[in-house]
Amino acid sequence: MASRSAGQTHLTQDMEGDEAGTDEREMDSEEEGEEAMGEETSDDEADSSEDEKENEAEIQRLEEQLSINAFDYNCHVDLIKLLKQEGELLRLRKARQKMSELFPLTEEIWLDWLKDEIRLTEEESNREKVYEIFERAVKDYICPDIWLEYAQYSIGGMALPGGIDKVRAVFERALTAVGLHVTKGQMVWEAYREFENVILTTVQPPPGKIPSHQEQELLNAQLERIHMLFRRQLAVPLMDMEATYAEYEEWADGVRETVQLQYKKALQLMEKCKAFEEALMVAEPPKLAEYQAYIDYEMKEGDPARIQMIFERTLAENCLVPDMWAKYTAYLDRQLKIKDLVLSTHERAVRNCPWTMGLWKGYILALERHCADHQTVLDVFEKALNAGFIQATDYVEIWQAYLDYLRRRVDFSKESSKELEELRSTFTRSLDYMKQDVEERFGESGDPSCIIMQIWARIEALHCKNMQKARELWDNIMTKGNAKYANMWLEYYNLERSYGDTVHCRKALHRAVQCTSDYPEHVCEVLLTFERIEGSLEDWDVAVQKTETKLNRINEQRVKVAEKEANIARLEEERTQQRRKAKAEKKAQKKIQKGVCVGEKRKVEQDDYANEWNEDLEQGPKRHKGNGDQMSEELMETETGLFGKTAPPGFKKVSRGTKTEGAMATAQREHQPELRNDNCSIFISNLAYTLEEPEAKLRIVFDSCGPIKQIRPVFNNKGGFKGYGYVQFESQVSVPEALKLDRKEVEGRPMFVSPCVDKSKNPDFKVFKYNTSMEKHKIFISGLPFSCTKKLLEEICQSHGSVKEVRLVTYRSGKPKGLAYVEFANESQASQAVLKLDGMEVEGNRISVAISNPPRRNAMDKPSSSRLSTDMMPRQFHGSRGKGRTQLSLLPRSLNRQSGSENKVENGTSAQSAAATNTATDTKPLSNADFARMLLNK
Repeated sequence: MASRSAGQTHLTQDMEGDEAGTDEREMDSEEEGEEAMGEETSDDEADSSEDEKENEAEIQRLEEQLSINAFDYNCHVDLIKLLKQEGELLRLRKARQKMSELFPLTEEIWLDWLKDEIRLTEEESNREKVYEIFERAVKDYICPDIWLEYAQYSIGGMALPGGIDKVRAVFERALTAVGLHVTKGQMVWEAYREFENVILTTVQPPPGKIPSHQEQELLNAQLERIHMLFRRQLAVPLMDMEATYAEYEEWADGVRETVQLQYKKALQLMEKCKAFEEALMVAEPPKLAEYQAYIDYEMKEGDPARIQMIFERTLAENCLVPDMWAKYTAYLDRQLKIKDLVLSTHERAVRNCPWTMGLWKGYILALERHCADHQTVLDVFEKALNAGFIQATDYVEIWQAYLDYLRRRVDFSKESSKELEELRSTFTRSLDYMKQDVEERFGESGDPSCIIMQIWARIEALHCKNMQKARELWDNIMTKGNAKYANMWLEYYNLERSYGDTVHCRKALHRAVQCTSDYPEHVCEVLLTFERIEGSLEDWDVAVQKTETKLNRINEQRVKVAEKEANIARLEEERTQQRRKAKAEKKAQKKIQKGVCVGEKRKVEQDDYANEWNEDLEQGPKRHKGNGDQMSEELMETETGLFGKTAPPGFKKVSRGTKTEGAMATAQREHQPELRNDNCSIFISNLAYTLEEPEAKLRIVFDSCGPIKQIRPVFNNKGGFKGYGYVQFESQVSVPEALKLDRKEVEGRPMFVSPCVDKSKNPDFKVFKYNTSMEKHKIFISGLPFSCTKKLLEEICQSHGSVKEVRLVTYRSGKPKGLAYVEFANESQASQAVLKLDGMEVEGNRISVAISNPPRRNAMDKPSSSRLSTDMMPRQFHGSRGKGRTQLSLLPRSLNRQSGSENKVENGTSAQSAAATNTATDTKPLSNADFARMLLNK
């Protein structure tokens, strides 16, 4: 040891000498470094001071905003973050306290607050403040982590008087609260056992020492505590309980048979719960469907403690779901009925979802049910009025709930009492509140039928025998726009009939006959029945005269209204016909001005469809030589409809393979054999007219489907792309793959892909792939915002069932219509979705939801029906492709007369069109040239 010390001394001296030399050599560089560091420090200080100023300004802004609107949740969170960043612990404590008074805090906010308070109390030596915060924290949600932190903090005070008992009390409360938590409850059990094991080490005597009788008793009692903790834990189904059993088996040197039976029973329960726990682990938030299935299972099992725990776990992750709070509080009200548990849960429910009137109403009823003092109920009601309900009718219901509570407090056997005066004053206050506060906020009273005044009037008549007050109330009801409704007068009449007299009954019915406008027949019948039973002959005559006069006047008004509606409908129909006629004349005039022969135009279109596929694209180029000039190329396209003529100016040449491949004369093409093969082909439509190089674009789109034999886009007579075409594959196998690309977007428009079928040979062929009958497992949604995406709609619907498919309906251009179809796994889920989603707001739009039931398609709308209806509509035959673009007959108006001939001729026109000027004679049919001359007035 001495030599080692000496060596260390020499090493130390050498290091000191080296350091001295180093100090002398590096003095200058250190001075320069200090100067540089000083400059950097000053810059850092300047930056930090600027940041502090900015943060302080932001803190002041947030505090001012909260002084204006204390219910801004995000503002509270931002303020707490800034104050924590600045280290303002005292201001941070006040900010957290204010937020906790208004909102339940999340687990993360509570844990941060508790850690900061624990750090402060170490300096102040005041543990009671931290205990108070822990007590507030465990009331907001059932959080195992907070309970574990509470227990661990209490262990730090076990040395104080009564400290061990305090720790055990906290652990026991924690086990009651979260000991049944399947996934996290094990942490609390193990922490409790660890604490008791530490106590065991303190009471165990040293090895070799024989304990005294008192020490042995303490030791046995501590061992029994640990045994009991193991037994209690093994009787509860928890995750990884097999490891706990193995630990107990090793610690106790064997397990009793009773404990084994309890453990096996709990293990069986755990096996049943595993499926639900695994579903929760893999599910994405909010996991409502998975939690609901778990709740349903526990409700069938019937263990109240386990049902309570699964509800608490659900609400810890879905604290803003009012329906779940309503289900939980209803279960507690009807099953457990434990006052502290029921009332605390109701309080938590309204703090989490204060905008839900039903939760406040349930809270008031629970307070009355558990005999809470009147001031407590009044305070809760006042908070409900300030909660900010969504609808005006919510305020009517909450007032009704409170007025019902006050009515049940009144002893009506006494003529006058404090409770009765309070009831009447509250009725008056409710009417003022509905008139001033609710109408100003919502623009409506929320109580158009004056339900509150009706209840008040009935209480005055039934309990207080004060018909004069009841009549005053009903007069007020009728002045608020209810005098025209028969049911309101009959309600008043029934009140008078029960608690009034005959004179006022007759007076009410006479006023009803005079004022009612919705169902006057019903009121008249009641009046005549009343006079038949109660009245004299004079009364009967007056009643008959009044009712007849009223009904005659009503019938006259109804006739006038019907005539007015018929005139409006007739005028609207005339305007529609005029617009159609003007539009038809305008189009016909345009064709006359252009000098286009209508008959030729129709023939061109028919020939165009007939010759669409009669082209051999493998024909070599046709070359022309003349006068020694160089050879020139001329591409001829049958789609232009020119039939051998050169392409018009502006026609876009479509490249097919090489530059010269596919250039041929129309005359040569007509002699080639037909290459059309419908089985290997598809029809493409709804493409943009402005699509450049459509053949090349379509080749890229369909290249993945299989080898392509030819692509044939169709052009009009000006060379412009018509938005549709055909693709023929080498093999029929490629067609199903190509049909999968239906609705694929091509430059912003959905492309329609359908089988290539000659509808003239297959008139019953349908391309429409969606069902047109009622589908009870599918819902139809309208009123969606145009910005709504498929993903957003799927997220909205997933909470109501298993969504199989979501389809947004769009125009042909790809723009949304605001409509959608959503398919669920079964009918019950679709029905639940209709009930929950109908009337819901999505991005500011109120949507309508119903079971999918598309309107039946008219037989006249089907393309094939036009052939069957030629006899009824001789001039509206539209051919195999349905109606034309103009839907106008191309027959000149001068020839547009009925004839007796019904014979059909080619191109879908009738013989009467060709012989319109002769009736069933042998006059020579007019040619296309004759039609042209008539149109051009030649």
